[in-house]
Amino acid sequence: MKKSIVELHHYNPEWANEFQYEKKRITAALGDKIIGIEHIGSTSIKGLKAKPIIDILAGVQDLREIHGFVSPLNEIEFEYVPKPEWKDRSFFRKGLWGQGTCHLHICEFNSKEWEEKLLFRDYLMQHPEAAGDYALIKEELAEKYKFDRQIYTKRKEPFIKGVIEKAKREITLFKNDGRESYERE
Repeated sequence: MKKSIVELHHYNPEWANEFQYEKKRITAALGDKIIGIEHIGSTSIKGLKAKPIIDILAGVQDLREIHGFVSPLNEIEFEYVPKPEWKDRSFFRKGLWGQGTCHLHICEFNSKEWEEKLLFRDYLMQHPEAAGDYALIKEELAEKYKFDRQIYTKRKEPFIKGVIEKAKREITLFKNDGRESYERE
């Protein structure tokens, strides 16, 4: 029997510890080039089923410096995976293709890419009903596309974009309500 590529696991509180471990290693490898580093993706949301891959978002001043990050990250087992279709972020994987344990996404700090990844995560953390809807979609897609992670990921995009738009509208309403800023927990 062929092994499933898309395999969801129940939430594991150890994922937060794995993020902290990798955060320290990435920060040590890149030093002051890292302006911010966040745990994103489903493993960052308590209670949500996920592929057991820790997604990390690292913010840098200038993404054009990415080639200077390849060697230091390679030394801590992160392989640079060129994705020419991604103009606003770079991707590094820890582990073999299809068996990775950690994905590192590097983008410019406070860029649209940075903000949208955090908006999505924070919205799901603050809206359990949206997280529940996302869980159902993920389970349906994982069953349907268990042998094709690319299609699984692509089919989640409309939901993700919808959540980001809702989050942006809420922030606009929040700001227009006389409050000065949006604060994440």
